[in-house]
Amino acid sequence: MKLVKSSSSILRKFLIFNFFGFLILGLFTFFYLRGIQPNLVKQRTEKHVVIINNTSNHIERLKLNFEQKSIKNFLLSTRFLFQNLERVQFYNLDGDLIADTNVLDVDQTVFTKTDLVLEEKIENNALPEKTKDNINEESRTGKIDTIKELLVKKKSKEPSVFEKTEGNNFYVKTLGDVSIKEQILGYIMVTEQANEILTAVEERKNFILRTVLAIAIAIFIFSIFLNRYILKPIAGLVAYTESIKSRDESMGKIEKFLYRSDELGLLSRSLNNMTKNLQQRTQRAENSSADLAHEIRNPLASLKGASELLDNTNDKIEREKLIKILSHDVERIERLITDYSQMLKDEASLSREKMKVLDIQNLIKNVVDEFSNNNSVTEKNIKFVVSKKDLNGKKLKIFGIENRLEQVLANLFDNAVSFSPKNSEILINIQSDKDNIILKIKDNGPGFSEVNTEKIFKRFYSNRPEKFGEHSGLGLNIVKSIVEMHGGSVRALNRSDIKKGAQIELELPKRA
Repeated sequence: MKLVKSSSSILRKFLIFNFFGFLILGLFTFFYLRGIQPNLVKQRTEKHVVIINNTSNHIERLKLNFEQKSIKNFLLSTRFLFQNLERVQFYNLDGDLIADTNVLDVDQTVFTKTDLVLEEKIENNALPEKTKDNINEESRTGKIDTIKELLVKKKSKEPSVFEKTEGNNFYVKTLGDVSIKEQILGYIMVTEQANEILTAVEERKNFILRTVLAIAIAIFIFSIFLNRYILKPIAGLVAYTESIKSRDESMGKIEKFLYRSDELGLLSRSLNNMTKNLQQRTQRAENSSADLAHEIRNPLASLKGASELLDNTNDKIEREKLIKILSHDVERIERLITDYSQMLKDEASLSREKMKVLDIQNLIKNVVDEFSNNNSVTEKNIKFVVSKKDLNGKKLKIFGIENRLEQVLANLFDNAVSFSPKNSEILINIQSDKDNIILKIKDNGPGFSEVNTEKIFKRFYSNRPEKFGEHSGLGLNIVKSIVEMHGGSVRALNRSDIKKGAQIELELPKRA
């Protein structure tokens, strides 16, 4: 449960992060939508202000009196000023309507009608009854303020803007002063139908809503993908590591992740290989400890027996023999512990040392030159003969740790020298195939008596009964460990070209 909780917490953090992102985006969207309509209305109002100013300039230029008859004649003569406008109304300082484009009997192509066009008698200063009734009804029901109330609210010389919705239509009204030489003569109300403003606002709202919905769906799908293909596999890997820690294999399995071709598959394979490697090292350490305890038990038993006999004998020759046995067993125990300790250090250092590209022929030459001056080699008059088959002067490269591969060759050469008779040769044959470098080391010794030669690579194994105790039996095991760490293999067999003699074959991956 804990693993699932930690996995879902990542998803929860992801969703919370996106929620706050949506919240911030929503706030910006809210203020943006709130600002769309005022901005569009402001653009319309700026056009109305230009018309009001132009009208004032014409009235001033024509030196008209701001009264009903003059303004009506002015409207008839300057109809081009008010093209594409819904309605233009003129009011005096008291707020009385003195002219209205909707009640003029003018050319229908000039003004757009919203109400029935009625002819107003010039002599009559009153408004038509229908127009009065409409205004009074709108004022009574609270739909709009009367012009006088609007003039009271208009506190500055700046134009006042009003928005009104009638039925399915939206109107923008601008109330401005008619000023001549900084003297206010009256007021002009410009009304324009602006349904396209509402349409533009609605389109933007719908676009934003569709965009938000698409993003939400994308995040939802990505969250499912994230949880299924990333978070759950990670939780599975965590469960696997916990199972390794607690040694409970039922807790976690990662077989289904090993065949993925993405980074999680790579991580799973790396973790699986690392785990197997650690398990192998742990198993080797446990086996080595058991083997070491077993190997030490024999000389300890011999020590105990020899020491008891030493106390009970007075014979000088017998005592010297027992003392020699004691010394031999102590030396054997010391050698076992020393070699085992060195082996553990070598295995630990293998994981820390870096590999590099090496020339296997130079490597062999260096080790052979060093062994040629060895005392045991010179005393036995043993010669090393290196042969290269079908190489045609090609250099053979491998990827490895130089001092560890030298240790492998040294152990194998030392083993061959110890079994070789005097005045003999040790043959070193170098071959190459498509993928591997094959190295064969042959001696003229007695060969292997074991039917299964694989056992000679086990720890503490030795087939030299005449020199029992002089070798710890770890040399070939160390060889096998180092070679396998380099991705290679080693095997032992008896020579087939002569009647006796041993042959060790190494295969190491070739580096291009």
